Amino acid sequence: MEIKVLFTVFITVFLAELGDKTQLATLLFATEKGASKLLIFSGASLALITTSAIGVFAGQLLANIINPAYLQKFAGAGFVIIGILMFFKT
Repeated sequence: MEIKVLFTVFITVFLAELGDKTQLATLLFATEKGASKLLIFSGASLALITTSAIGVFAGQLLANIINPAYLQKFAGAGFVIIGILMFFKT
């Protein structure tokens, strides 16, 4: 079961981040001549780890206050609304 959770989270976050403004910003930093690619990779990785940690701790805190089923429905509705808005914006 643990490997299933790991795989699900990895795939979800990986797909969400592809082409994201964070990835594009990292790409632009990497185009700088003489810039250390290892430092750029490390900085971007630490940033993603930090934001992910905030998400995990915030989720744990919210789950103690609000029923997780409601949180999932709220998050799902939020994604649907954002998708609809993006669809009609383009």
